Amino acid sequence: MGKTNQKEARPTSIGGQALIEGVMMKGPREVAIAVRRPDNTIAVKKEPVSGLTKKLKLEKIPFIRGAVALVDSMVLGVRSLTYSAEVVEEGFKDEEPDKFDLFLQKIFKDKANDVMLYTSVFLAILMSVGIFILGPTFLVSLFSRFITDNTVVLNLIEGFVRLAIFTIYIVLVSKLEDMRRVFQYHGAEHKAIYCYENGEELTVENTKKYTTLHPRCGTSFLFIVMMVSMLAFSVMGWSSLLVRVVSRLVLLPLVAGISYEIIRLAGKSTSPLMAVVNYPGMMMQRLTTIEPDDQQIEVALEALKNVLVENKEEADW
Repeated sequence: MGKTNQKEARPTSIGGQALIEGVMMKGPREVAIAVRRPDNTIAVKKEPVSGLTKKLKLEKIPFIRGAVALVDSMVLGVRSLTYSAEVVEEGFKDEEPDKFDLFLQKIFKDKANDVMLYTSVFLAILMSVGIFILGPTFLVSLFSRFITDNTVVLNLIEGFVRLAIFTIYIVLVSKLEDMRRVFQYHGAEHKAIYCYENGEELTVENTKKYTTLHPRCGTSFLFIVMMVSMLAFSVMGWSSLLVRVVSRLVLLPLVAGISYEIIRLAGKSTSPLMAVVNYPGMMMQRLTTIEPDDQQIEVALEALKNVLVENKEEADW
């Protein structure tokens, strides 16, 4: 495993996401997407940072910013993935829009792409909440009468079931051959950010020596969400199934907000306590990151270079 130099590093708020043959980086002012084209050149797309967090000026409001930033991240992530897929498909096929696409274009005209984007995000949120938040409470409800009458224990069991489902999901996804290159780009993203945080010149050779495990990773964030939800829901009573479902939906923004603050703190703290808190998520990253090759690192660095600001203080926490 590569080095991290966490005591010497200067953490920043810059983060990113692995894409199809590419990497998205989000800086203080701009978002950059770098994708390796079929002809081996790198396509770069830049746009200003946007979203509800920016528009509503919530960046400095703890807890609230986390819940809103999660939605913003999903929208940006889906948009970035769509762009990367389009770049990779260039030159391979030139298909006419299908009937569904034509229908959307007829109804929504120039807003058709936005409708598809937000529909995709809505469905992704719906599926995630259904599987990881509501699913476990349904499962435990089926067997609660055979387990215990202790409401705290039942809520904790639900939390462990939720964590188990999440872990199984990560393991299964990591076994998919098509995900291997995405996980390599995920590792390249982390290495590039480490190189920048350590103040080194952004070259492939300097970047290669760093670890693929980063405390501000989305995998770690999701693991923390699972742990925070376990603690938050454990203090709730074990009432009817409908009440439990509603209570979990109501508390979800708070859980996301708390988890966001924890992951921010974990990204800049070197305390032993935060190391313990972040350890399980870092270990989970062993499944979602793979050592990248030089070309993948080059793509990650290209994305990173396009979001840097002249005043480094602006990018610091």
